[in-house]
Amino acid sequence: MKRLTLDETNKKWLGLCAGIANYVEVDVTIVRLIVVVVTIMTGIFPGLITYLIAAAITPKN
Repeated sequence: MKRLTLDETNKKWLGLCAGIANYVEVDVTIVRLIVVVVTIMTGIFPGLITYLIAAAITPKN
């Protein structure tokens, strides 16, 4: 069974984007670009808070 976890080996900041990329089996750069675009479109503060909450509740591998 596949689980979403933070990726400690391929992380830039907290490892959430790398963990999502591993989970859906896509390149981590694509996930990072999507996160940046969505964060800018929804506002920096809500996007940052959402990222931090998601990283806090996602277990480490």
